[in-house]
Amino acid sequence: MKILRAVLPLVLLAAACGTGAPQEAATGTVTGTSLTWAIETQPVTLNPHQWAQNKARLLVFNQFDALIARDKTGNFVPWLAKSWQVSPDHLTYTFELRDDVTFHDGTKFDAAAVKANLDQFGKADYNAVVKAIQLRNLERTEVLSPTSVRLTLKNPDALLLDFLASPYGGQVSPKSLQNAKDLKAGGPDLVGTGPFVLEAFVPGQEIRYRRNDAYAWPPATAAHQGPAHLSTLTYRILPTASVRVGALTSGQVQVVEGVPATEIPLIKADPELTFASELNTGTSFTYYFNVSRAPFDDKRVRQAFREAVDVDKVLASVYQGSASRAWSLVGSRSPFYDASLEKSYGGDTAKANALLDEAGWTARDAEGFRTKDGRRLTVRTVAAAPFVRDRRDVLAQAIQAQVKQSAGIDFQVKIVDAGTATKAVEDNEYELFENSRGDSDVGAALNLILPAKGAINRTRRDDPELDAWLVEASTTSDPARRKELYLKVQQRVVTEEAIVLPVYQPADQIAAHRSVGGLGFDPSSGTPGSAYDVRIGT
Repeated sequence: MKILRAVLPLVLLAAACGTGAPQEAATGTVTGTSLTWAIETQPVTLNPHQWAQNKARLLVFNQFDALIARDKTGNFVPWLAKSWQVSPDHLTYTFELRDDVTFHDGTKFDAAAVKANLDQFGKADYNAVVKAIQLRNLERTEVLSPTSVRLTLKNPDALLLDFLASPYGGQVSPKSLQNAKDLKAGGPDLVGTGPFVLEAFVPGQEIRYRRNDAYAWPPATAAHQGPAHLSTLTYRILPTASVRVGALTSGQVQVVEGVPATEIPLIKADPELTFASELNTGTSFTYYFNVSRAPFDDKRVRQAFREAVDVDKVLASVYQGSASRAWSLVGSRSPFYDASLEKSYGGDTAKANALLDEAGWTARDAEGFRTKDGRRLTVRTVAAAPFVRDRRDVLAQAIQAQVKQSAGIDFQVKIVDAGTATKAVEDNEYELFENSRGDSDVGAALNLILPAKGAINRTRRDDPELDAWLVEASTTSDPARRKELYLKVQQRVVTEEAIVLPVYQPADQIAAHRSVGGLGFDPSSGTPGSAYDVRIGT
């Protein structure tokens, strides 16, 4: 990714840390405070409409606000929209907007801006995934007045409010939508209404924000009102876990996210540091089997791969007790999670070998791998480096060693650039696809991953009945019926067809100096929240 604008020379990190006590202005606003936060993953984009990395979520809501938010109970609460009404047939949503909100470029936030943001998704080559899933039922957006906007749907859609509360719902200035130099990448010239203004993005190094002193419209979930406590905010991009933790313990940064399991005891033992962790929402980190290719076109081989992996042992080795095992592609935080799947499969080496024998993979080559008709039992995963988090490369290597030893499977692991990964998918040159999603309503993720025409359906499986269940679950407003349908979906893909191997439930970790307060996790995602409530000192 190119540098999006010229930036000032980088200052020394120690100067950026600003560890002194905050100064109180006569108005009670905290001034002169700066904070440096080390992050694991460089964002692919800073445009909220293009957001796809769960790890980038903590950045989005520094710069952009959404119409609504979710509280800790999962209910929707006001943000830029003061209130909303839903018609009895669930086809019309009318939002009443705040009239005191201004974008960072000085333009007024109003109903026309909401319409411009939603209309943007309808443009060709902008975000086909959102258009096909989250907004597939949106028929039109109408401005009723400067503070009133109406959304009309073609069919009821249980995912609409969740979309409007997500990073995708971040409101961007219509002026900057027209004039941004690189719209899809985002950057300082793509502006929102959020508590911080993006000053510079230096790829591979840092992202810098300054406080929006005019900010007075936080969501109902916020811990305070008015501008943010911090005057400046710097995120340092440090992909190597040991470097991140070393920067924290040496005082070079005040906060880090993505704490590896090996370093958690060190953090917890230091009286000057704090540690917190939270499970993410959405789907678990899951291996999806490509059923359009051998060997996973054979259900017995899919089952055998699952039985060949002792997930508990692998997780204990890689994460040292800090990872929570997954049993379904739906995470356990979801109200739609199927707990009956727990302990129903996996880790039976004898069964794995019997299944492979039955499937005809009976011979062995000189390296001990199973063969059939002269072909080695090989499965490949091709993962895009920007989406590799939580030591998933190490996890894959551990599984690779285990399935070779236990069942003679040649599991090949490739971590490549995003373009190479995309080409592998387009050419159908893979057997296993790894993915997790942080959607607060897991239905959004399931509609992307499982339907035959799903935007990221990498199993390449066509199941019209399952597709119908997903459509109905998205259109009904009855939570009980939605759960009934999603339980059917999980039983189909996990138990009946064995097209997935759920591995672990993603979690985020935050470690910080005790001088830093107001840190927390987004209640809708379980990822680190924005820096709006973060403060230094009391």
